[in-house]
Amino acid sequence: MFGRRWLEMTWRDGLFCHWPVDPAVVDETLPERLSVATHDGDAYLGVVAFVMDEIRPRGSPVGLSFPELNLRTYVEGPAGPGVYFYNLDADDRLGVAVARRLFALPYYRAEMSATRRRPGGDIRFRSRRTHRGVPSARFDATYEPTGEAFAAEPGSIDAFLVENYRFYAHGDRLYRGEIAHEPWTLREGTAEVRANTLFEANGFGRPDGEPIVHCADPIDVSADRLRRA
Repeated sequence: MFGRRWLEMTWRDGLFCHWPVDPAVVDETLPERLSVATHDGDAYLGVVAFVMDEIRPRGSPVGLSFPELNLRTYVEGPAGPGVYFYNLDADDRLGVAVARRLFALPYYRAEMSATRRRPGGDIRFRSRRTHRGVPSARFDATYEPTGEAFAAEPGSIDAFLVENYRFYAHGDRLYRGEIAHEPWTLREGTAEVRANTLFEANGFGRPDGEPIVHCADPIDVSADRLRRA
């Protein structure tokens, strides 16, 4: 159950790229008390890029804005299904420091840009990790929507990949966090990925085949504080 809305923000310029993988490959990377979630027998690794706008405590008139890039998978845990993050790279020193301290999440500093050449056109998203003491990681892709807007049908692969309102984090113990937002407005999309070393940086081989690509319309999001799972 969603508790108090501690943070408010807007997510925009969203890209979801997902690859099916063997569940055993994912399951062996998860902390105790989490197990891999599957859809039609497949686990998924997802690269998700977007811009976080006006991240602020509830009621604050001023917020932070920066791009973010993450590698994630989907799990079953003590509080129910959720997202497990392998990394969250972000272009904001203060935001990374706060997130690492308050949310026990694997945030890393990176130089990033998300550039749209014209309204409604494609977006070029670039990231180069600058955080010391962790593996380097790069991502460079241009993406754009190609289909009509739709909402994911419950039980569909689209819903499995994007409609997730809980995450798990593992620091000194297992934690969970909850978010709230309206259902995503999605569009099928294309992505030209020129560089992506997130899999290697997190100990995975590069998945075979082309990803499932979704582009997302902007969405307002609220987040609760982190709790012990």
